[in-house]
Amino acid sequence: MKVLVVGGAGYIGSHMVKMLLANGHAVVTFDNLSGGHRDAVLGGEFVYGDLADTEALDKVFTEYKPQAVMHFASFIQVGESVRRPDIYYRNNFSNTLNLLDAMVTHGVKHFIFSSTAAVFGEPDYVPIDEAHPNRPVNPYGRSKWMVEQVLADYDLAFGLKSVCLRYFNAAGADPEGQLGERHDPETHLVPLILQAASGRRTEIQVFGRDYDTPDGTCVRDYIHIVDLCSAHLLALQYLVNGGVSERFNLGNGAGFSVQQVIDTVEKVTGRKVKVVDGPRRAGDPARLVADATRARAQLGWKPVFDDLEAIVAHAWAWETKFKPL
Repeated sequence: MKVLVVGGAGYIGSHMVKMLLANGHAVVTFDNLSGGHRDAVLGGEFVYGDLADTEALDKVFTEYKPQAVMHFASFIQVGESVRRPDIYYRNNFSNTLNLLDAMVTHGVKHFIFSSTAAVFGEPDYVPIDEAHPNRPVNPYGRSKWMVEQVLADYDLAFGLKSVCLRYFNAAGADPEGQLGERHDPETHLVPLILQAASGRRTEIQVFGRDYDTPDGTCVRDYIHIVDLCSAHLLALQYLVNGGVSERFNLGNGAGFSVQQVIDTVEKVTGRKVKVVDGPRRAGDPARLVADATRARAQLGWKPVFDDLEAIVAHAWAWETKFKPL
């Protein structure tokens, strides 16, 4: 198929472009490079453009005639969304409406949406399945949940079929070493700890050691970037085969604590990480873990890199490219 990957120059999007190309799809990347990198797009066509520009969107659909769209071009920082809800609602919600309207205009019926576990808010129970109530507690989560609700309406009105994939914590890097995380600023735990191990940062801060978890630190569900992308590929095939619109949670189903991640980094790298303990952050649940049973059953999704050491090892190989050891 010809697939339009919006945000294909970013962390997840660039890995997705590589996987799509490896599986024989034609790819067009549409990205404004505000958070992505042109050199991360390893093939296919590249179009510099912004989702706020409806004329640019119309042009890319007219010229390339994609048969499906994958959407990764969102702002993702929870704290920033609280300080600047305006830019989060504008980019994550309003700009996505522009994209969906272009799809309707050009008759494109298959849409894969990069959603988030933040649509659930404070968990009532873990692991979290798709039946869990949606009560997002910040503008980032609300902007994603708003899009999910719009997609249900667009399906009913226009026959636009979608799969929403709720990520918990994407991590790791391309096993072949071509791609990895390059966020600026970096906010994800695994690369932050690895930067402390490599010397690119002096220390890592742990926010709270008094949670109701085995070691007192927060537990989160980490999913390897390759496994995340494989779920998107399966979701695309699911829609092409006539699947109805669906929402799937993606995670390893077990979860690892902050201290476990630190310990694993030290084991993989052979380096001691300086840790500074700090107070809890407001709104940090003790445990966030996904129940991915539905994705396994309906998509046939089978994560390959489901152990933390593999995730850290691949991310460490990428980190050493920036800080040669």
